[in-house]
Amino acid sequence: MHERSSVAELANSLRDELNRYSPGGKLPSSRVLVEHYRVSPVTVSRAIAQLASEGLVVTRPGSGAFRAEAHTALPDPGDTSWQEVSLSSTGGPEVVPRTVDASGVLVTLAEPPSGVIEFNGGYLHPGLQPERALAAALARAGRRPGAWGRPPTCGLAELRAWFARDIGGTLTGSDVLITAGGQSALATALRALAPPGAPVLVESPTYPGMLAAARATGLRPVPVPMDADGVRPDLLEAAFRATGAKVFVCQPLFHNPTGVILAPERRERVVRAARRAGAFVVEDDFARRLVHDDAGPLPEPLAAHDPDGVVIHVRSLTKITSPSLRVGALAARGPVRERLRAIQVVDSFFVPRPLQETALELVGAPAWARHLRAVSAELGSRRTAITAAVRTRLPELAPAHVPSGGGSVWLRLPGPGADEPALVSAALRAGVAVAPGRPYHCAEPPAGHIRLSFAAVAGPAEIAEGVRRLRTACDEVFGRRGPADSLRP
Repeated sequence: MHERSSVAELANSLRDELNRYSPGGKLPSSRVLVEHYRVSPVTVSRAIAQLASEGLVVTRPGSGAFRAEAHTALPDPGDTSWQEVSLSSTGGPEVVPRTVDASGVLVTLAEPPSGVIEFNGGYLHPGLQPERALAAALARAGRRPGAWGRPPTCGLAELRAWFARDIGGTLTGSDVLITAGGQSALATALRALAPPGAPVLVESPTYPGMLAAARATGLRPVPVPMDADGVRPDLLEAAFRATGAKVFVCQPLFHNPTGVILAPERRERVVRAARRAGAFVVEDDFARRLVHDDAGPLPEPLAAHDPDGVVIHVRSLTKITSPSLRVGALAARGPVRERLRAIQVVDSFFVPRPLQETALELVGAPAWARHLRAVSAELGSRRTAITAAVRTRLPELAPAHVPSGGGSVWLRLPGPGADEPALVSAALRAGVAVAPGRPYHCAEPPAGHIRLSFAAVAGPAEIAEGVRRLRTACDEVFGRRGPADSLRP
């Protein structure tokens, strides 16, 4: 059973038992709960924390957990309806609407109900995360002199130098700005490079979090189609001419959601097209560390061969470690680097030093290389498992591209009128959560899609069960399989 499922089940059991205790009454000790429910001490601790967050229990260090006192009547919530008018107003001659739609991002961040298989996750399953190495790194970081002091606004010099070496080319630590993860880096770059109302060119499909950040800044995402070799340079050049855009955001390696790699013959052409347009390329290199063990040599980042400062490079440690190790980097050359730094300082001052020190301890430890090798092997194995399961049980959804990196597969739904929302809902009823394809497009999508994450699940057994449940959902939405299909296992 998943730890998350165990926590939810124990919290439900304790919630049902609370009426046995008077307000202020003491709950059984953690040791008693561990023995009675046959769960781990960590599960007990997290379940109690869940009840405390709901206001049902109160914890007192050294004393235990107690049923919370009865709440008094809540005050009148007031009338906030006036805010609808205020938030929708442009405030005068300003005509650039700003919308903050996080729905596409929340799909991968929301916690599904207990027992649901998470094919919609955006991070490594806890079993793939280097929890022991992170704990050891955090402990060592806390003992570093000045670990809780104020860091330089650009980030620790050692960490900036490490990221520069990791990116490669002629970059140095002075070209790097430490950020609070990749999402923060993308948002900072978009704010720095284009004013509200301006167009920004994006791959189609593309990462929903970037689209949300662009729209929240008042930018207008303009799609540039892709094929099996990545973004099409001819259409990118045409889009620069037609829109006058000064920014193109791309994921040349293990693109999200398709998993494709930008072809070697297109790489220089993409940078050259931006240079002629006087524009920047924002290179989101989020999945380089999620390479599968059978991928072969990887192309270097676009930023590694860019002396003119056309490419602004985004990289993060979050995807390969833990959702909570929000440490990333922006690499840039020229005057734009100072603008990026200024925007980050205004927004958040700096990335907390303990996180930076922990990141340094982690990547400098022997466990780091072992972790990378282990994840590479596991992702390759899981990718093979999910591809085989889909081809066997869901042949009509078989992926057009099998990725050699990243943590998901992109599946096109059958038929021009495939009901994507209906399939997503049916899948959840069947006990499996999938990510809908619509949020990955900034315009009308050419077809319905879903994205299945194999990095976020427990392993091959759960992959097989998840695909079996998805078969049930497909049968409900698209109709039962024919006689030939029914013979498939």
